[in-house]
Amino acid sequence: MPTTRSVLARTVRGAGWVIAWRLGMRVLGLISTLILVRLLVPADFGLLALAASFAQTIDGMMILGTEEAVIRQTAPDRAVYDTAWTLNVIRGLTVTAIVLASAVPVASFFGDRRLVLVLMVISLPPLFDGLSNIGTVDFRREMQFQKEFAIMVLPKFFGIVATLTAAFIHPSYTALLYGIITSQGLRSVMSYVMHPFRPRFSLRAWRGLVGYSVWTWLLSLAILLRNRSDTLLLGRLTNSTSVGVYSVGAEIAALPTSELVEPLCRASFAGFAAANREGVLVTETFLRLLSFAVLVTLPAGLGLSLVAAPLVRLAFGPGWDAAVPVLRVLSVAGVMSVFGQISLHLMSAHSLLGRLTAVALTGAALRIVLLLALIPGFGVAGAAWAAAIATCAEQGVTTVMALRRLRVGARAFLIHIVRPVVAAVVMTCAILAAGLFVPGENVVWLLTVEIATGVIVYTLVSLMAWLVAGRPDGPETETLRAIHRAVVRT
Repeated sequence: MPTTRSVLARTVRGAGWVIAWRLGMRVLGLISTLILVRLLVPADFGLLALAASFAQTIDGMMILGTEEAVIRQTAPDRAVYDTAWTLNVIRGLTVTAIVLASAVPVASFFGDRRLVLVLMVISLPPLFDGLSNIGTVDFRREMQFQKEFAIMVLPKFFGIVATLTAAFIHPSYTALLYGIITSQGLRSVMSYVMHPFRPRFSLRAWRGLVGYSVWTWLLSLAILLRNRSDTLLLGRLTNSTSVGVYSVGAEIAALPTSELVEPLCRASFAGFAAANREGVLVTETFLRLLSFAVLVTLPAGLGLSLVAAPLVRLAFGPGWDAAVPVLRVLSVAGVMSVFGQISLHLMSAHSLLGRLTAVALTGAALRIVLLLALIPGFGVAGAAWAAAIATCAEQGVTTVMALRRLRVGARAFLIHIVRPVVAAVVMTCAILAAGLFVPGENVVWLLTVEIATGVIVYTLVSLMAWLVAGRPDGPETETLRAIHRAVVRT
């Protein structure tokens, strides 16, 4: 049990660093964007977005998961590290070559010759990433996420400095390219500065990595197909306006997942792998991580859904009302991904990628069928419902697979999430009641009252439920300890 608690504590601390890293990146990106929009024209951003979308699609189709394969191994030797690095270099070269070869045809297709230069520059980050020191994977193996924080945030900062400097000197889309090269190049250099390992070209351990990497590649393709189907089918069956409305609504709805669940999952994979290597039962860690994630993301997802109308009206103004049902539906569906994503990383750490790929492909097929059935009659709202139903089904199956793997019954599972669920139900009722007493015309006041009501009610009910349950050692305990440590340090 002490070892289990150690793994859990390291995982939670790691999640804190990853969340801080993502928050730092968001803040830096926001500051940069607010300055750049006054120096550059929208077409400059659109040009980069078009090239980046193409390059990222190619990059996403070539994911191998070599770092995860090294993390999963009990005692990887030098041959494993060298082979993983060599595979990364090969992957980076391949992606770079494909994007470079596509630069002229893609520019001709879109009728903008500037895309040639942009794609040539955009093609380089995958190569830099492949050349980065594979030794830094030890930071995740040993859950030293504070070092990953430095490798990710510092290059981003200097990349923004390079972008802003170039934009002040010569305001054009090329300023954005300076930032990309600076950031990714420094990240690759820092990987060698911060870790003493020096990789060599070798494929001696390819048999131990290829099996895992092939399944990771197939899984990433299935996820890519699933995630791209919404906008592709909306664009084919409706128009670009519907795609824009859906994309904005879906991006906002995904914030609790992208900013809270994904960092926790990055840390949880390392925690599950460490527990597997150390021969520690991972059941308690899995359930505690689930309960912690539910405690934080459940009110965020439900809250976003409940305040969707005033939020969209205030943030985006008139003309965006069609995004309200998208935000309402997908925010609630996103809560289900809390269970599915953590379960996916558990299964991945145990090398059960074949099952995950089958589930992802089935989920993608279900989503496509539902999209084709609902978009013609219901438009953007139909796409949201199709994505929500498919998401709940896929994540539910993944969660059941993980619970069966750990031999966890329904009662043990529910015990770990019942308090947040009760608090969220009470919070929902309170927000709905509060909205009845505030005039809908005063959007700012309505949004303020609903958010304040949700935060206060959820916090109080969660604490009361925890006290009534006898103050068990759970996510509430960890949260209070973290708050106490922060207060003491200040």
